[in-house]
Order: sequence, then C-alpha cells, then structure tokens
Amino acid sequence: MSRFKCEPHTFSVAIVLIVLLLNPHEGLCSCYKRIFSFGESTIDTGNFVHLIGKAKSKYTEPPYGMTFFKHATGRACDGRVLIDFYAQALQLPQIPPYLSKNDSREFPNGANYAVVGATTRVINYSVPLLNGTVGVNWPLGIQTSWFEEMAQRIAPGDGAKQHFLCDSLVVMGQISGNDYDSLFNAGRGRPGDNIQDIIIDIVIYITHFIEEFIVYYGGTTFLVPGSFPMGCYPSYLDRFHSDNPKDYDKQGCLRWLNEVSQKHNQKLHEELSRLRGIYPGVKLIYANYYGAAMEIIENPGRFGIGDPLVACCGGDGRYHTGMECNSTAKVWGDPSSFANWDGMHLTEKAYSIIAQGVLNGSFADPPFMQGC
Repeated sequence: MSRFKCEPHTFSVAIVLIVLLLNPHEGLCSCYKRIFSFGESTIDTGNFVHLIGKAKSKYTEPPYGMTFFKHATGRACDGRVLIDFYAQALQLPQIPPYLSKNDSREFPNGANYAVVGATTRVINYSVPLLNGTVGVNWPLGIQTSWFEEMAQRIAPGDGAKQHFLCDSLVVMGQISGNDYDSLFNAGRGRPGDNIQDIIIDIVIYITHFIEEFIVYYGGTTFLVPGSFPMGCYPSYLDRFHSDNPKDYDKQGCLRWLNEVSQKHNQKLHEELSRLRGIYPGVKLIYANYYGAAMEIIENPGRFGIGDPLVACCGGDGRYHTGMECNSTAKVWGDPSSFANWDGMHLTEKAYSIIAQGVLNGSFADPPFMQGC
C-alpha cells in the first residue's frame, strides 16, 4: 500500500506547467494522481446506464454522444462533460464510471460515482425515461458508500485509508440540481417562498461529506461547484413561462429561479469558508459555475454561440423544447454553436468553456493552480 503513503493534509509536489489560454487542450500539470468525482448528470460518464441495465434510455442512443465520441456513452451531452475536461487538463485518462464492468477494479486514475438524476439528500424523485420512470436511489450518501467500498478493497486498514486521498482531486458535484427540481415540481421556490432552510439543508449535506473525506481518507484538495443559473435553462423557461416581463432579467432568464441558484451558491461559499478555518491544510476550491455560465449567456458571440437560451436537440417552440431529446428529436444544427444541448444539460462546447474558466480563469476561489 506504499503508493498511497504521504503526509495527511499536505499537497503533492509537482512541476506546474504553464497553460496558454489559446490552447485549452494542453494539460495543466500532474499535481494529482487520481480524480474521484461525485454528482449528477453534469458529470455522469455512464453510471446511470449501468444501473438501469437493459432498460431503454435516451442516453444510450443518438444524438447523444454525436460530437466527440460519435456514439452514445451514457453522458447527458452531445460529447464530453466537465469531468472529462478536468481529467484532460490534469494529464489523466478519462475517469471511468465506477459501475462499469469493463474497467479495472483498481481504478489507478480514480473513479466517477456521479449518476444522472442523483440528489444530495434522499428524497422522492424520479428520472423520466422513454418508457416510464426509474426511482432515484443514488443520492450522495449512496455514491460515497461506493467510494468506501472501493477504498476498503484497495487500501484495507485504517492507516492506509487515512492517506488514501492525499494526492487526489475530489470533485464534489454539481449535485444539488435535482433537489431543487423536485422542489419546483412541488410548486415551491417561487418569489415569496421561504426555502432558506432547504438550501441550508442541501449545502450542509454536501459539506458533511467533504468533512468525512478529510477526516477519514486524508482528502487534501476538493473542487466544489456551485449551482448553474437555473433560470436560464430552456426547459425551465418553457415550463415556468410568465407573461410578466418583470419576471425576466435582461438576458431573458427567469429571475426567481436564478435567485434560488444565487442563494445556494452564497450559502455554499460561506460553508466552504467555515471549513477552511477548521482545516487550514486542506484546499477547498469553490467552482463558480454560475459566473462561468453567465459569461456565455451574456456574451454568446464571443464564443461562437447563437441564442444561448435555446436547446440544440429537442422540438419546436421558442426554446426548442417541444419534445425531449431522443433518437427521433430534431437537432437544430452544429452543437458547437449552442450552449444548451437538451433543455437541461449543456453542450460539450459550453462545458469546455466553463472548465477552462475554472481551471485557468477567474471562476475558481482560490485559483485552481494556486499551491499546486
């Protein structure tokens, strides 16, 4: 087990490579030997389709995967998702889904535990499929139990486990979107609703698991994303359409939904600051997905994107959400000219821009490469 041996709460020593922003596909450095990621559809690389087995799913059919892989991979995207770009930047292979039977059970470069539809807490929620619904039983607690199962197998014994994450990057999310979706479906979260207790509950769940990884597995570096601007999702813009112009901001996004995202992000930022005070040797990076996504929405032409509030794959209507994205849906053009893929998930192009903003830009606090 010597490959896991290092001092707890210290950072791996590595040579930092300078990255030119004009070449976003260059690797950043080799600071981390492994990535372990937890979350939902924004970073799931195939766990969901392994969980449902032979059940039919749109994520196993075209046009999903059409851009990079040229076939569906279980990702809720036309191509790569955020974890793929983080791995590439850190000069690691693509991080395999934990539930894949085709990958090494040793996971030398880490593992991805994220699942489409996953929630932070255990709640009653379901993910729609083409032929029905599948209840979600894979909240953050279940995902971390899969991690514990793997850690016990690879590094048995308390001594080995306490150093297991010392040279790894842990990506904790994005994980809250489905919690809030269940809230919206229940008619909550609108202006005048007090949901602060729910926001606090969700954020405390996230930081609780971070603290467990620090204490029991020697975690030293965490990337903790905030919420995307949910008021700019095409599906929500269609579902919660308002005839009152005051309900929209100047970009055309729904104010009340974005306010929920902002309140979540503010509380998450506060909790990370609290944890930094308790664990000064641990690097807790807040990834500002909200700000990075709003850069695209406010300045789409800068990135070669047309209308950032319409889906690339779907149906007719103002937001191209007349039908869900599946093998019979309409693809409105080259996904690289769209920010949104299927109404709720972003395109590979948008994920690439956001990842670069976190890795090399101003959308990480502290900066991602600081102290690497």
